[in-house]
Amino acid sequence: MYDYIKGQITRVTPEYVVLDQLGIGWQIFTPNPFAFRIKEDTQQIFVHMHVREDAHMIYGFKSLDERELFRKLIQVSGIGPKGALAILASGNPNQVIQAIEIEDEAFLVKFPGVGKKTARQMILDLKGKLGALLEQVELPSAEDELPLFGVNPNKQELEEAMLALVALGYSDKELAKIKPKLDENDQLTSTESYMKQALQLLLKTK
Repeated sequence: MYDYIKGQITRVTPEYVVLDQLGIGWQIFTPNPFAFRIKEDTQQIFVHMHVREDAHMIYGFKSLDERELFRKLIQVSGIGPKGALAILASGNPNQVIQAIEIEDEAFLVKFPGVGKKTARQMILDLKGKLGALLEQVELPSAEDELPLFGVNPNKQELEEAMLALVALGYSDKELAKIKPKLDENDQLTSTESYMKQALQLLLKTK
């Protein structure tokens, strides 16, 4: 089983990144692909191989602790890899762990595909088992960028963020509620910053 892959990021899409290693392009699904950058420097991604009858999927993470939380989540009945990625993409795994520890079902059901039954199962299966990760897991975030004097020309970045959120399982109806707020915020200048703010809004509006 692979533990990590080192190479160059050659492509970033709303669902996955492509990591080139010795001429082989690895398609790696991540919680937030736009946390990665296309650059010549060698990057290391910790991976998890998920085998299905019809496909072998690779999921990638910037830290071992992030991958460990992903593996814990997919062990819960009702949560598959896509659902686990959506939870990790929230940008605040510690908040998720704390919700499990205090049995906050109302918070957990805000994630795509997580209903009351699945939220209860998460608590039953994981409560008391994630303490070691509580202060260690931290998802990557892009560097803050300066606002462009009240003008926001980054329509492409906003649309990329919307596509990434759809890929995570959020509905068009949910996104329609928050998109105007994102569009008028001239301090958001990158896809990653749109993603981060959108996820915060989504967790507040449900």
